Amino acid sequence: MKKYILILFIANFCNAQIEQRKLVWQENFNGKQLNAKDWNFELGNGCPNCGWGNNERQLYTDKNHKIEKGKLIITAQKKDSLYTSTRITTQGKKEFQYGRIEARAKLPVGKGIWPAFWMLGSNIKTVGWPKCGEIDILEYVGKNPHLVYTTLHTEDSHGNSINTKQTVFSDIEEGFHLFAIDWTKDKIEFFVDNKSVYTFQPTVKNENIWPFDQKFYIIVNMAIGGNFGGPDVDDSIFPQEFIIDYIKVYQ
Repeated sequence: MKKYILILFIANFCNAQIEQRKLVWQENFNGKQLNAKDWNFELGNGCPNCGWGNNERQLYTDKNHKIEKGKLIITAQKKDSLYTSTRITTQGKKEFQYGRIEARAKLPVGKGIWPAFWMLGSNIKTVGWPKCGEIDILEYVGKNPHLVYTTLHTEDSHGNSINTKQTVFSDIEEGFHLFAIDWTKDKIEFFVDNKSVYTFQPTVKNENIWPFDQKFYIIVNMAIGGNFGGPDVDDSIFPQEFIIDYIKVYQ
């Protein structure tokens, strides 16, 4: 009973915090196709930074997704020797600085799968990565069941995953879950199902440690294999679906 009351208190507190903010953008996937005013497709194998910088196996297309019953469904497939998937971004269209950014999603499963809901700094074209900063609100790799990865990449960390947390959720593969950050000028706090799992709040905030004082854009994708998701891929798992119910931004 005490555990239930505590969970209820946390949920009510988080809802109260959200209600104090204004919903500035939401994507409910209610149309027949993605809104081109908000979304871009990133296509191909990532060359000249082939494998999207991570030795990933998939070719991104604008065909490996559908919108159905108010949900975005990204499907990873393998046909013959070709892996395909979809990657979309809001770069140059919907970019945000600070606030609560959240997505409700259902994860794919299986060795080699690597779905993600994340953000990159809007100045990436001028300063490059990782100086632009990266916020990984959700990463999941099928080879490590029941783990959710929440990570920040900066120039100070040389792009490595040192500002990170791995959190066990025994039921994360079951049904839909809520993945979010609360981002202010002072800190970034990560949540899974409204449970705080990691906070980054450095004392020194120069451009190499804290590139998070600018606008960032949203990315949703499902990679296959790669340095993080692989190297082994179980071909028997395909097709796999990464389902996003909604994305919301409060400020």
